[in-house]
Amino acid sequence: MMSAAYHNLEFGRTRLNSAACGCSSYSSIDRHSANKFLLRNVKKGGGFRARRLLCCRREIGRCHVFSTKAPESFLNGVTPASSSPMLDLKKDSGSPISVASLFEVVTDDLLTLNKNLQSIVGAENPVLMSAAEQIFSAGGKRMRPALVFLVSRATAETAGLTELTKEHRRLAEIIEMIHTASLIHDDVLDESDMRRGKETVHQIYGTRVAVLAGDFMFAQSSWYLANLENIEVIKLISQVIKDFASGEIKQASSLFDCDVGMEDYLIKSYYKTASLIAASTKGAAIFSGVDSGISEQMYQYGRNLGLSFQIVDDILDFTQSAEQLGKPAGSDLAKGNLTAPVIFALETEPKLRDIIESEFCEAGALEEAIGIVKRCGGIARAEELAKEKADIAIQNLECLPPSPFRVALEEMVQYNLERVK
Repeated sequence: MMSAAYHNLEFGRTRLNSAACGCSSYSSIDRHSANKFLLRNVKKGGGFRARRLLCCRREIGRCHVFSTKAPESFLNGVTPASSSPMLDLKKDSGSPISVASLFEVVTDDLLTLNKNLQSIVGAENPVLMSAAEQIFSAGGKRMRPALVFLVSRATAETAGLTELTKEHRRLAEIIEMIHTASLIHDDVLDESDMRRGKETVHQIYGTRVAVLAGDFMFAQSSWYLANLENIEVIKLISQVIKDFASGEIKQASSLFDCDVGMEDYLIKSYYKTASLIAASTKGAAIFSGVDSGISEQMYQYGRNLGLSFQIVDDILDFTQSAEQLGKPAGSDLAKGNLTAPVIFALETEPKLRDIIESEFCEAGALEEAIGIVKRCGGIARAEELAKEKADIAIQNLECLPPSPFRVALEEMVQYNLERVK
């Protein structure tokens, strides 16, 4: 089990109180078969049976209500370790979760999103749209807007809504534009040649067009954000754009720095990845009109899922091939960006520090460093940390009413962990 310093860090939040959700335990029902049965019956109109089945879920933990604090408060307190069980993929006998099955309940919403994105971005600047389309068509899963739709529909019932609002849909579009803009700029800063197996925007159109394309999409998303006329959501999403810059600065200032600790890594991961996901899920809840306790839990769900997602991405940088990654394996380490597996490995292997601080100046040094990370348990400990964050994300969902959308949100957490199988 991870030490208290790494477990359940409540970034940007201070715990206020706890409240039981009242969910019943799972008994003997297999989770995957139950979920499939649920979706089948919901589609056939078997609402009461589906609701009964959904209530038969294990009680993983209790929900907590949080108050929003500035990112600087991240390290001011460490919450007690949860006593709830970790998600254990090795004990799960169900078949692997696919992206298609995860998003099946919001397929129509995503189709509408794709059409709207093209009209929003391409109407005024076809050249910039061509650059952005390089990212849009590069095999992205649309995970962030899908989360907006899933949380929107999961919380809508609580607020008495029968359909998504135009604000829900616009939020999903804004989130995807911000994410796409950040990817374009990231590739320029990282000098990356490939993204999801395709040439990056700046490789095709040049750095100038790539920077302008990213700037335009940030500006366009900000304009649509302002027109939502919800000051809470405007502040929430505006903070994300600031967090992107903070994350890049934090990363650039710590390259090849072997004294970077796990807390610094997690804060940087929040800035670069989890902040946008957390804002997506909380914004969706706000537009559903639920109370602040539920919207904060949705923020915490997105934050913990985002952290777990980033940790898994950093593990895959060591365990997958270049073909699987769509970029060279070990590319983060090669650039001096020290991620969770490396930070853990540095705690037990002094030689790794010498290799990294030399900036891999000798032939074969990078390959040797990757081998050390794999041998000394850095990857296994990073997997454990990803599972801990995933476990807390599942707890955050306990405040939602039973629905196929909540099931999809839960399985999103497990899908992320299954990526390291």
